[in-house]
Amino acid sequence: MSRPHSSGSGRGTRSLPAGQPAAQPAVRDLSEGMAARGRRPTAQRLVVLEALRGAKRTVTAPELFDQLREDNPLIGRATVFRTLDSLVDAGLAQRFERPGHVYAYAACSSAHHHHLVCTVCNGDTELDVAILEPLAAELRRRYGFKSDLAHTAIVGVCRACQTRTDQ
Repeated sequence: MSRPHSSGSGRGTRSLPAGQPAAQPAVRDLSEGMAARGRRPTAQRLVVLEALRGAKRTVTAPELFDQLREDNPLIGRATVFRTLDSLVDAGLAQRFERPGHVYAYAACSSAHHHHLVCTVCNGDTELDVAILEPLAAELRRRYGFKSDLAHTAIVGVCRACQTRTDQ
């Protein structure tokens, strides 16, 4: 049974019901990620995570807030901003810095992975960890440097944007 709890904004939020069906990976991932950090997997956090997972590109917090307000008029701006930070902490999202010190976010799968981020369309593609393993091995061999390549972002221009600019 869900029950409201008090949040800093004075608005009640509801925890997600226990025993969600396995068919809802966002619910499972959110529950596990939040529980590992002693936080509750609330319905508002789920809404933010699902919207982020549905985005085909990296999105800024204000962009995501504007998108969410269409179907969730009571969701607060601060809630979206704080939730994005919580999702990054939980390993369910990654933050990328765009030019001008603007941060954008992308949902992450629970597996160890990397991102390719297009600077033209802000598209985000997950890159298999195996691609960077040779780099990590070379850094260790050549420099004695043990790298932590978890959630690495490689910034550049995607194939589609290159094709558009080549024409």
